[in-house]
Amino acid sequence: MFIVVAYDITDDRRRTRLHTRLKSFGRPVQYSVFECLLDERQFSDMKGVVRKTIHPKEDFVRYYSLCESCRTKIKAINGSVTTVEETVIV
Repeated sequence: MFIVVAYDITDDRRRTRLHTRLKSFGRPVQYSVFECLLDERQFSDMKGVVRKTIHPKEDFVRYYSLCESCRTKIKAINGSVTTVEETVIV
């Protein structure tokens, strides 16, 4: 699954903590936006980490799931779109 996570966290410490924790699930493409290639289990784990980090009444987090067709239409002016690393068997 290709998931884009965007967030608006009001507290600097919580924002930094969430950013650090999300790095284990995906790649930051902007400070408050991550691109993640996950399976269902990893996505569930990531949502659990987010829930434990944010304050639901103050903070905003959105998950955008993009299909393969939509993912190929992403255009980046600076930087590259997260891709699946090809496995090479020798």
